[in-house]
Amino acid sequence: QLVESGGGLVQAGGSLRLSCAASGLTFSRYTMAWFRQAPGNEREFVATIRRNDGSTYYADSVKGRFTISRDNSKNTVYLQMNSLKPEDTANYSCAARLYGSGSVTADYNYWGQGTQVTVSS
Repeated sequence: QLVESGGGLVQAGGSLRLSCAASGLTFSRYTMAWFRQAPGNEREFVATIRRNDGSTYYADSVKGRFTISRDNSKNTVYLQMNSLKPEDTANYSCAARLYGSGSVTADYNYWGQGTQVTVSS
């Protein structure tokens, strides 16, 4: 089970930190990722952090503004979001995959319900 928290309403230029707590799986064995979906849009990849070496990869739209990290001792993955823009408004979900890594939605095995982020202009 993956449970996100930390969403909310923030002004443009502000920051939020999302958390995703995992249970029922061996967290350290999973590559984790964040995706987002705005109304009327398809779900899109945001960032991923690999299980083995902790390497990260970001969508171009968030590179330099967002940072993904994980704490295996707490079974939690984070998304620090800075310099937020109105176009970042979406429902943010975390996801886990046991094998491989990447940005393809269908390759992820487990999903959380999401947390809403709204950025006002």
